Amino acid sequence: MELYIVRHGTTDWNAERRFQGVRDIELNENGRKLAGELGSRLDSQNINFDCVYSSPLIRAYETACLIRGHKTYPIIRNSLLIELSFGEMEGVPYKEWIATDNPRKYFFTEPAKYVPPKGGETFESACSRTKKFIQETIEPLYKTNPDARIMIVAHGALLASMMCYLDNHGVENFWGNGLKGNCEETVYSFDGNSWTKTSEQEASENPYESQNK
Repeated sequence: MELYIVRHGTTDWNAERRFQGVRDIELNENGRKLAGELGSRLDSQNINFDCVYSSPLIRAYETACLIRGHKTYPIIRNSLLIELSFGEMEGVPYKEWIATDNPRKYFFTEPAKYVPPKGGETFESACSRTKKFIQETIEPLYKTNPDARIMIVAHGALLASMMCYLDNHGVENFWGNGLKGNCEETVYSFDGNSWTKTSEQEASENPYESQNK
C-alpha cells in the first residue's frame, strides 16, 4: 500500500507568517495555483488514488479538491486531521510568537520543550491522535486492498506529528527533516507491518524562522 501525505496550499496567513491553527482560513491565489499544479503533475505521471483523506478545514479540503481535479475518487474529511490548536495565540505573527520567555518559543527549535499557549494542543496530543488515525483508518485498508494508494491532505504541524509515527521517532525530533512546504508530498509504503519512506521532497528553509535571521 502506498500513502502520499501533502500539506495544503498557501493562505494569506501563511504569507504573513501567522499561526493559523484551527482557524478556518481559505487558500489564496498562489495556494490554488500550487494545488492545481500538483494535481496536474500527478495526473501526467498517471498517479491515481483510491481515496483522499482531508482535514475538515477549508484550506486542506480545497487543496484536496484541486489536486483531484476532474477525477472522481472520494475525498473524506476526518476531524483527527485538523491542525493543532494554538489557543489564544492563533493569528499571531511568528516574530511575536517567539518574542517571549514562554516555552511556546521552542515550537520549531526545541520541540521537546514546547508548551502550547493557553487553550492550545500539545505535540504529544497531536502525535496520539495521528497515530490513532493511521492505525485505525489507514492501516486496516491493507487487508482488503494491499495495492491501495491513499492521499492525506492536512497541515504542517499535524503532518509532522503523523510522521513521528510513520518514521518511528519521538517528539524531540518532531519536525524530522523540516517543516513540509505547501503542496509538497512525502510518500510511504506499508507492507502490512511497518512503514517505509520512499520519497520526500527536500525541505526548503523554514519561512517562519528565515524572516528572523
